[in-house]
Formats: sequence, C-alpha cells, structure tokens
Amino acid sequence: MGLYIKISDYFTINNITKGFFVALLSAGSLYLDWFGFVNYLVNTILGILTFYYLLQADKKVWFWFGFFMTTLWFWWVSVSFKNYGFAWAIPIGVLFSSTIFAFLFGGLAWVAEFISAKLGQARGLVPTAIKALILLGLSYVHPFGFDWYKPELVFTNSYIGIEKWQFALVLVSITLTLYKKQFLYLLLILGAYPYTSHFQETEKLSENIALSNFNISVVDKWKPELQQKHIGMVFGTIDRAINEKKSLVILPESIFALFLNKQPKLMEALLERSHNISIVLGALYWDDETPRNSTYIFKNGEYSVANKVVLVPFGESNPLPKWMGKIINDLFYDGAPDYVAAKKTTDYQVAGKTFRNAICYEACSEALYVGKPRNMIVISNNGWVSPSIEPTQQKILLQYYSKKYGTTIYHAVNMSESYIIKNGAYISVK
Repeated sequence: MGLYIKISDYFTINNITKGFFVALLSAGSLYLDWFGFVNYLVNTILGILTFYYLLQADKKVWFWFGFFMTTLWFWWVSVSFKNYGFAWAIPIGVLFSSTIFAFLFGGLAWVAEFISAKLGQARGLVPTAIKALILLGLSYVHPFGFDWYKPELVFTNSYIGIEKWQFALVLVSITLTLYKKQFLYLLLILGAYPYTSHFQETEKLSENIALSNFNISVVDKWKPELQQKHIGMVFGTIDRAINEKKSLVILPESIFALFLNKQPKLMEALLERSHNISIVLGALYWDDETPRNSTYIFKNGEYSVANKVVLVPFGESNPLPKWMGKIINDLFYDGAPDYVAAKKTTDYQVAGKTFRNAICYEACSEALYVGKPRNMIVISNNGWVSPSIEPTQQKILLQYYSKKYGTTIYHAVNMSESYIIKNGAYISVK
C-alpha cells in the first residue's frame, strides 16, 4: 500500500502539468525557430524561466519534465521507423525514449533530495545547489550514445553565452534568487552576456563554393527505377557549378544511394570532372565486406574517402548488447550488419582550405570538434526523419558548436535547407 501511494504521488495532475509547463518553456526557442521566428530577447526569457522553475521543482516534477522534454525535443528520432514499414512503432519509440529520460531526470533529482536530507538540509540552498550542479553536468550524460541534449542549448540564439561558465553563472544567479527570495540576484546573469563576440559582424564569405540542396525522399532514393534520374540530377548540379566557374561543389550525404567505389563508370565520370572543379559528396563505401557511410573527395583527377566516426545509435550502429542488437537488426533492418565507424576524424584540403569531415548526425557530436577545426563540411540526408523538427534542432546544435569552437560550417542537405554557419550566425544560401 505504501509503495502504491508513493508511485501514485507522481501521477497527480499538478505534477504532470508542472512538468509539461517547464518542458514547454525549454522547447520554446526550438519550436519558434522551426516556425521561422528567432528573437534573442524571447529566447533569453524562455531559457531563464525554464531553469527558474526547474530548480525549485521536486523529483516528481523533474520526472515529468524529463518525459515531456524528450517528447517535445526528440519525437522525431522514431519517425525513421516509417521508412522500414514500421510506422506503428513510432509512438512506442517515442514512449520508450521519453520514459528513459523521465527516469534519468527523476533519478537525478531524487539523488539531490536524498543527499540534502542526509545532510539535514531537505529544503533551502543545498538541494537547489545540487540540482544546479546536475544541470551543469547533464550535457555529459549520453544515453545509448545519443548526445544531442544539452541544457544550455536553449541559449544558443539569445543574449546569454553558451560556455559552461556562462551557464554556471545563470544557475548560480537563479539558485541565489530562490534561496534569498530576492530577484535582485538575477542581475548576476548580466555577467553571462557574451560581450566579446555577441554583436560581432559576420563577415561576408567570398569562397567560390557551390553548396547544393536536394529534395529526394528516402523511399524514392532507393527505387531502382529512379536511380538514373537521380544520378542525372547529381551530374547536372556538378556541371552547373563548373559552368558558374565554382572551385568546389558540395553535395549531400548518400546522394548516390549505392556503393560508389564499386561503380567504375560513375567514378570515371567524377574523376574527369574533378579536373575542372573539386567535388565533395556522400555515398556508401564497401571496404573489404564492411559497409561504411562515407564522404568522397574528388580533385585534380584523384579521389580520397573520409569515413564516418560517430554512428547513429540504432540507425547505423546498435548500442545494445550483441544478442539484443541482433534481434533489433533482424526485426527492423532485415538482418543487415551495422556500419563500421572510422577510428579518428578526417581533415582534408580542398579549394585552398582544410576542412573537417562530418556526416549528418556526427556533426552534432562534441567529438568532431576536437582540435577546434576552423572549417567543416557537413553533408546530411534529413529525409530519414522528414517531416520533423530535426533539421531545426540540427541547425541550432551546429550554431552552438560554431560559437563554442569558432568553426565555420558548410552544410549540404537533402530534404531540408542547405546553409553556412559562421561564428554561430546562420547564413542562407538560397
């Protein structure tokens, strides 16, 4: 009976509503951006309110915040099921991931409250401070290797910086405000303003680069009868870039839905054109019976291949134990083997610059920014999760990393817009 009462305490209208409200605040800037509205003041207020309410909430509200935050931020992860004929599994996937984060957040808040109670400080500064430390460290927690959740991401397009010390200052100011019950402490947040870079004018990019954009659905991409049409579209794009005297043309991930290195005629045609223009594109690569998701770089009649380093959990590599992974692969992927990741990142020189290679999902992983690359070419195929908010969230993450590491990012995309990001600023290439 006692256990039933404790569990039922979580399922009150009050706790569920509070958790949903805070989750809605946290997702506010994401969805506004999705609708084409980006306002630094609005995003700043939404971010501050998110942590103001979350830090004073108890473990039950944290549980529901974790559930609804994951639903609002990451429902798109399961959309790919429809491409395998399992559309019915989408709600199950959403429920599964949301439940995992619900227990993660609820469990962390429980730890904070447990430690506080043991210290005889069940209320006041201690539990709030511990929860603030948890939020500060949450961007290092990656369930199943999925590292797209960073609490400070809500400040990417705001008047608050995205560095850890700036986020820490925000949490300290809110913690003191709640403890002292004085809103004056919120003025400390002014110290988190990115004074050195915020209104830095983004210089006009003068590179002679053609950043292509395609709109081929995943279903159409793999239809054999449409393959020649798509190949013609690719070469048409390259030839236009040559006619426009571009030095480099970038095409999206898996723009050739085949093992390109096993297609000698296509390779010959690309190598021939590479005497007139450098070409970067995505295609599959067959490496001694090992499938890879790769970038092909053609220049001066030669080519090289850069393989993916960070694979998509479940989509390209199964993070579950081997026996469980085999069941998932047999059920959803007809028993196809996992892709194999490269051991280290690849930098290559093209069009007079050095670029870090990144393919879709991995461009939003911290591991790709080791060494602070000055330039990065990202190729993506967002058709797997289209339509959804994923392209917007991907863009915000790329803005976040561009700000953090000073990386200029050239992003060629299939099934959503292509763009450039410099100093965290979004530059359309329409």
